[in-house]
Amino acid sequence: MLAAMESIESGDGAALPRIGVLGGMGPLATADFLAKLALATPASRDQDHFPVTVDSTPQIPDRVAAVEGRGPDPLPALAAAARRLEAAGCAFIAMPCNTAHYWHPRLAAATALPVLHIVDAVAAELGTTRRVGLLGTAATMRGDLYQRRAGAAVTWLVPTPEQIDGLVAPGIAAVKAGEIARAGRLLRCAARKLAAGGAETLVLACTEIPLVVRGAEVGVPVIDATAALARRSVEHALALRARRAGDMRVAA
Repeated sequence: MLAAMESIESGDGAALPRIGVLGGMGPLATADFLAKLALATPASRDQDHFPVTVDSTPQIPDRVAAVEGRGPDPLPALAAAARRLEAAGCAFIAMPCNTAHYWHPRLAAATALPVLHIVDAVAAELGTTRRVGLLGTAATMRGDLYQRRAGAAVTWLVPTPEQIDGLVAPGIAAVKAGEIARAGRLLRCAARKLAAGGAETLVLACTEIPLVVRGAEVGVPVIDATAALARRSVEHALALRARRAGDMRVAA
């Protein structure tokens, strides 16, 4: 099976890199990422898309609970999923879960594959924006995941503790429970409060949030972290394909 995966070729004869998706956090967010990955790929036919292997394991322990010291460490399950993607012949890994990137350094050390970082993908799209609203899980917003990695030039605005507990956290939980209408009401309200507080752009920094929040609904532009990671994954795969094509020409 692995040999068959590795034999897939592009139009120039170079082997197409296989994208590994470490998902299941949650399942609907993983499906959303796959759709955005396909939309981000420059393709005119099925065969132009990159091969993708998805490891969607919803049983990975809760990331927010782990960050807050209330639950088990998800790293062993994350590392096991990465090893399965490695065994499947993937060239690199994308992980469409913001909070899971707290374990990014240790996860990257547990696999031979490069693991793209979702904050890097978002930071590349911030442009000159300096007042950025951050909307994500309590662990993401109360911690320094984005603040540390995206640089000090940005002023990060986050919801108040009351807004996190009363709007954002239950909104994210509602998406996971399939209560989409209720989730949309809660999360759009939280987004509008950030915009009213001076945010020039909002980062939708939880992969559930873009499912129910759009920029036109909150009054300011938004950066969908899921879509940003999809675009960065395609860019990385295209660069790998070009490198392999160049290596083949040199070898010939």
